[in-house]
Amino acid sequence: MAQQDMHDDPQQLELLRVARIGKAQGLKGEVTVRLFTDDPEWRFEPGSVLYEQDGETEYIVENSRTFKDRWIIKFEGTDDRNAAEALNGIELYGEADDPDEMLEADEWYPKDLIGLEARMAEDNGLGLPSGQVVGKVVDVVDSPAQSLLKIRLTEPVVTGQNAKGEDVVEKTALVPFVEQLVPEIDLDGQYLTLDPPGGLIPGL
Repeated sequence: MAQQDMHDDPQQLELLRVARIGKAQGLKGEVTVRLFTDDPEWRFEPGSVLYEQDGETEYIVENSRTFKDRWIIKFEGTDDRNAAEALNGIELYGEADDPDEMLEADEWYPKDLIGLEARMAEDNGLGLPSGQVVGKVVDVVDSPAQSLLKIRLTEPVVTGQNAKGEDVVEKTALVPFVEQLVPEIDLDGQYLTLDPPGGLIPGL
């Protein structure tokens, strides 16, 4: 079988969501996956071990390939279409990377970012005071292009009126998580900085 009991204490593992198994691909046990990781080449290399959320059931990658921007995975012991179809919908988790190595590589997990205060960057393009608080990161949203930081604004902003003449109030903003717009992340200080273009964040 593709799954087997772990001998190590699963409570010792810090697991992060990597992918969700989708439909069977072909007749030889391959499956498609929906990605929740920026490192599929590493996560899906042959011999890699992925887990269900309970940390007790593991799936060993036998081989992997890409086809039309999709990842297709073959797990050990899943050798026909019926076995592959039985995996549909299972979410896979991988062990967390070493935090120090991730800092050096300038990589981040959503759980690291949620809760950080969002401040204006020094010498930002809008000419606003450095350190001005914009809000707090409340979510990290996956999108086809890049991840988006959902920021709850410190002060809700009235952006107009609807057809009924009622104020339209924006309480959050979505900021693409790219270095140009989010130049600094300080986990120790519990903040990140923003350098957004005009119009991206309501009220700025």
